[in-house]
Amino acid sequence: MSDLRVDRVVTSGTFELDGGSWDVDNNIWLIGDDSEVVIVDAAHTAQPIVDAVGGRKVVAIVCTHGHNDHVTVAPELAERLDAPILLNPADDVLWAMTHPGVRHLSLEDGQRITVAGTEIQAIHTPGHSPGSTCLYLPEAGELFTGDTLFSGGPGATGRSYSDFPTIIGSIRDKLFALPAETRVHTGHGDGTTLGTESPHLEEWIAAGS
Repeated sequence: MSDLRVDRVVTSGTFELDGGSWDVDNNIWLIGDDSEVVIVDAAHTAQPIVDAVGGRKVVAIVCTHGHNDHVTVAPELAERLDAPILLNPADDVLWAMTHPGVRHLSLEDGQRITVAGTEIQAIHTPGHSPGSTCLYLPEAGELFTGDTLFSGGPGATGRSYSDFPTIIGSIRDKLFALPAETRVHTGHGDGTTLGTESPHLEEWIAAGS
């Protein structure tokens, strides 16, 4: 794990759901070393992600959830990089809005993916979407939360297939159970740590969705 590194690629485009469209910047994360890598999310444009891979073997393209802005170019990347797509099947209804008829492999709660001599653990954290999944690297102290947890609070739950009490439960019971010093890499915006966010849980609950 000594050579493990995390790279960020930012791409821009639109998030579309429930008839609305929003301009968004997305973080794509590359977890790996000089020889192999796991891609976390596949937002908007393939070429910057391919460039960041730089010829390394792609172990998997893991989608934290099925919203269009996180899966936009997953099939294109899978073809160009000869890599499998992983997504929790609870988000198949969302996946089908962007990629109807395109198959992916299942990302299950507790699943482990090995890359660069360390393990990535999948933690199913529903709420923002039914299949939302965070990726935890216990040895490295890194957590990739997609749109489940941001710097400043939980992800949005005011749209179809989302639920505020569910996301609060996921964050409280699954994420805040991890070490406080764990570094959080989010689907949009700046990162944080679990210890920075956990004292604010009751404020979030009081504010509601």
